Formats: sequence, C-alpha cells, structure tokens
Amino acid sequence: MRQNWPEALWLVRHGQSQGNVARDAADEAGLHEIDIDVRDVDVPLSNLGHSQAEATGRWFAALPAAERPEVILTSPYLRARQTAEAICKAGGMSGPVKLVIDERLREREFGIFDRLTSLGIRDKFPEEAAHRSKLGKFYHRPPGGESWADVILRLRSAMNTINLHYCDRRVLIVCHQVVVLCMRYILEELTEPEILAIDKKAEILNCGIVRYDFEPDATGVCVPKLEVWNHGAPLEAEGAAKTAEPDAMTGTR
Repeated sequence: MRQNWPEALWLVRHGQSQGNVARDAADEAGLHEIDIDVRDVDVPLSNLGHSQAEATGRWFAALPAAERPEVILTSPYLRARQTAEAICKAGGMSGPVKLVIDERLREREFGIFDRLTSLGIRDKFPEEAAHRSKLGKFYHRPPGGESWADVILRLRSAMNTINLHYCDRRVLIVCHQVVVLCMRYILEELTEPEILAIDKKAEILNCGIVRYDFEPDATGVCVPKLEVWNHGAPLEAEGAAKTAEPDAMTGTR
C-alpha cells in the first residue's frame, strides 16, 4: 500500500523557450533588459524547444505501455503546455489522456525583476539586489514576486491534490526549472542548503526527465525514491541539442 502516493511521478521541464534565447542574447550583449514583448505566461517554445519536446514524447512512447505515464498535468504557461501537448501527440502516454492544467505548477513570479538581466537588477534596484544577496534566493521575495519558499507552499498543495486524485497511478508533470527543484525539496524533505547545493551543481535541462517511485520499504512505509534525475538521454537519442538556460524572463535564478 502506497499511503495515497502515485505509483510513479515524472517531472519534465519544458523545452527551450524563446524567452531562454532572448535572455541569453541580452546577457551576451551586456543589456539591462530582456527583449521580449509578451507576458511570461505567453512565451512559446523556440524551434529547438519544439524538437526537444517531440523527442521527449518519442522517448516516453518507447517505454512499455505499463510503464508510461497515465496522467499528465502541466503549468498553464504556454511553453509548458506546448511541451505537454507534444509528449501526448507523440504517444508518450498510456491510454486515453486528458491534459490537466494546474496554475500551482506555474513558473516562479519575478515581480519587479521581470525582464531584467542580473546587470539590470543591480543597476535599477541596487538595494533590493543587495537584500537578495544577503537573504539568499530561497527566502528572498522580490516586490510583486515569489521566493522559492512561496513556490514550495503552492506545490505542497498541488501534491496533496495529486495524492488524493491519482493515488497508485503514474503521473507526469510538465513544469519549470524552479518547480522541479522545489518538488525535489518537498519529496525528499531536504533543507535549504541541500537544495541550493543541488541547484548550484547543474542546471535543469530543457526537457530533462526526473522520476520518483513510491514502493513501500521493509517496514511498509512508502517513501519517495529518486530513480532518475535530470536525464537528457532522449535528446541525445534524437540528436536534439541539450540546453539548460536559467529562468526565461529574468537573469536571476
């Protein structure tokens, strides 16, 4: 008995977005602002991001039907929805599938830092940048935005819903870099230093795959077990380039 956990939980970060590309260009040019004229929620995948999403869908489709995800939830942000739709279209799911959009899986909100590079943040909001440096990004909340702790609060609620509605089923979540990290923090009951050390070690790949299993241990207690972390094999197999840019609409992470 899994004590209301899923059978398996997959996490996939969205493919490379046009916001990722614009942020890289702004950083390379030493600009203060990221040149993109749509809301963060409306930023689409880049051409490469579409290829990454399609490759990931084919990778899931190659799994035995009894191992493929049965339920797919996604952030409402366009780049995540496009990734989720590509996975479904490629046959990456098992059985009839309804794409469930859950706003609790959305990207972290950046508030006044939105569309600014790291250079732009330091120039336009030096006091807030200094405060962030002192407090640390786990707890710093830019005015109008969210800290990592804020994201974790809404993700705990999302996990409660998943455990209630999808117990003993294989669940796939398509989301964002910070969401993947914060989900790891929740599932493994990590500390602030532990999750920040994981974050510092490597970027989450665009369409990188994470999987948790939930089999009972020898005492009958079900504990989330990390089986796959930041797996980029489907991108290698399909020849699509790996990318791992930070958050799309700000230079911060």
